[in-house]
Amino acid sequence: MRFLTAGESHGEGLTILIDHFPAGVPVTGDGVNRDLARRQQGYGRGGRMQLEKDQVRFVGGVRFGKTTGAPLALFIANRDHANWLDVMAPEGEPTDAKRFVRPRPGHADLAAFYKYDLSDLRDALERASARETAARVAAGAIAKALLEAVGIRVFSHVTKLGGIAVAPEDLPADWDALQARAEANDLRCGGPDALLAAIRAHIDATRKDGSTLGGEIEVV
Repeated sequence: MRFLTAGESHGEGLTILIDHFPAGVPVTGDGVNRDLARRQQGYGRGGRMQLEKDQVRFVGGVRFGKTTGAPLALFIANRDHANWLDVMAPEGEPTDAKRFVRPRPGHADLAAFYKYDLSDLRDALERASARETAARVAAGAIAKALLEAVGIRVFSHVTKLGGIAVAPEDLPADWDALQARAEANDLRCGGPDALLAAIRAHIDATRKDGSTLGGEIEVV
């Protein structure tokens, strides 16, 4: 399986092309949309997550709920594009509106400036954007559909965030209960309520300081 993505953060939308995928695998828009909605959850996320209400549209490779063996093409519209029509127009002459010239530390902006000889770094930041991860989530949902077709289920849960770890003995005893517990809260963590409250307080304090936190997850 190979996938490619195209599209910009404030463009019309994101396109996902998936090749080398077998025929006859059941896939649904609801299944992909469920994972797209999960991507937008999570305590402490940015405002863009509340703005977009992602819905996938199959435009190739799926017929009557099953893959055909041809390349799959998926499209996710950007709701915010309506506010950027002049800035992100595919034709015409550029304007100085929303022109971006100051590279962000640790981002792709400076590398793209030298690689592509840019005078407007927006060409880089529109691709080097967390928005592009929606396309990867959609591709992942299709991969999960293939795994499910052969009896394999995949989920994940947070085991540590910002140095606060969940003790193994505080996790539910079986996988089904652990997945249900993780999916039921905005930290996607299987720990007890008191620990979740401590993590949320840590996120609030760190965000107020203008910083970020790392963590660990377990994939099952």
